[in-house]
Amino acid sequence: MKVRTFMPLVAAALIAVLVLAVGAGTGAAQSDVQAAPAKYKVTLVTDIGGLDDRSFNFLANKGLQDAKKKLGIDGSVFISKSDRDYIPNLTRAARNGSGLVIGVGFLMADAVARVAKRFPKTKFAIVDNSGVSKELKGAPTNVRGLLFKEQEAGYLVGYLAGRQILSKPYNGQTKLGAVGGLKIPPVDRFIAGYYAGAKKAGARVEVTPSYSQDFVDQATCKEQALNQIANGAGVVFQVAGQCGLGVLSAAKEKGVFGIGVDADQGYLGAHVMTSATKKVDVAVYKTIEAAKKSGAKFRTNFNAIFTVANGGVGYGKISGRIAPALKTAVENIRKQIAAGKIKGIPQAPPATTG
Repeated sequence: MKVRTFMPLVAAALIAVLVLAVGAGTGAAQSDVQAAPAKYKVTLVTDIGGLDDRSFNFLANKGLQDAKKKLGIDGSVFISKSDRDYIPNLTRAARNGSGLVIGVGFLMADAVARVAKRFPKTKFAIVDNSGVSKELKGAPTNVRGLLFKEQEAGYLVGYLAGRQILSKPYNGQTKLGAVGGLKIPPVDRFIAGYYAGAKKAGARVEVTPSYSQDFVDQATCKEQALNQIANGAGVVFQVAGQCGLGVLSAAKEKGVFGIGVDADQGYLGAHVMTSATKKVDVAVYKTIEAAKKSGAKFRTNFNAIFTVANGGVGYGKISGRIAPALKTAVENIRKQIAAGKIKGIPQAPPATTG
């Protein structure tokens, strides 16, 4: 009886030892498996106008999406429907574990400064405003500014438009129009360059800009463009984001040329002479790339400047209705700007244009 009782006990003990051994081996194997490193996280906070503005926000989001595909980052977009959304969206972005938060637009400067101050360990970038502390309304030193020489792009399209209107006056006039959105520095720089480029083409060219004080309502911008065309403008330049699509619509309706902005808007048709391109997508992508690579050493409290020389601004596809000689002429001007042979392009339009 004792032997029969002892044998089951031995068997049970052996089974227990085997179970422990297998468990220990499994644990060792599991400990050798490393968890995948967390992806670098970036959040983009848009300005008003939405992602379908085919301009500023659209390009910023394109830069983020390119970074997700090529750099393997974790990217999110928070859309601002009004300026009241800026601070809540930026705050939510800073709290969601983002290594980099990007604010899209000049008008977000105050919001970025305030939120960056509350989250000093988070890196921020702002498109179209300075990231230097003393210039960004007293922000801390964790912000990078992404700025553009819009005046160079404006100069290029102004020169092309000027040459075109001189070769083919509209109703006997050599007049160019432009519709800006809000009268803020980036918009002014585009129009200032446009004016200077047109005058480079010929002193007889008149430039008559106006400001819609809007970046969204296409009807408002269309009305201003129609007024300019009625007053003799044979080319109208839109510098008003989504609102400015109304300018290009007016140009098509009246059989004149329009000029796009930010993105290459030549896809809208041959009535788009060209576009003053501002490669926000490239700026956003390069900023994300640098932030991911540098981590805590990502440089802030300074401004990255995008120009014709480094490919940050330029002109888009030129309409097939433009003579080849003019296409060659504007490309020569681009090369001169890139080489530093054309300098001092103004950043503010004259008080009175024409």
